[in-house]
Amino acid sequence: MKKFVFAVVFAVALVFAFNFAVVGVSTANDKGPAEMVLKTEAGKKPATFPHAAHQAKNPCSECHHSKGADGKKAAYVEGQAIEKCVTCHNADSANEKLNSFKKVAHEKCKGCHKAKKAEGASTKCATCHKK
Repeated sequence: MKKFVFAVVFAVALVFAFNFAVVGVSTANDKGPAEMVLKTEAGKKPATFPHAAHQAKNPCSECHHSKGADGKKAAYVEGQAIEKCVTCHNADSANEKLNSFKKVAHEKCKGCHKAKKAEGASTKCATCHKK
């Protein structure tokens, strides 16, 4: 009887361990949605963002970063949780150049597209802001 109970407990433990491992791996490999609609705080002129296409060409650190203990920008660490930009880039930010998602997105996205224009990156507003 003891062997049977031990076998059942062992089997259940293996099932839980396997499920935990699978969930942990899928969470670590979650790269976000393939396409996003990015909106400003006011919700005007949302931008369609092909996230998967950008991931195929760029490392996550190209766009994402974290915040250090001092409250300043810190380098992206592979696998870190990605916060929404407005978590920090909002009206509460003291830096007027970075106090809205719109300002940050235009600076980051338009700057990158201008730098990669020779590689075929579009710099037209209508590419992202669909009518």
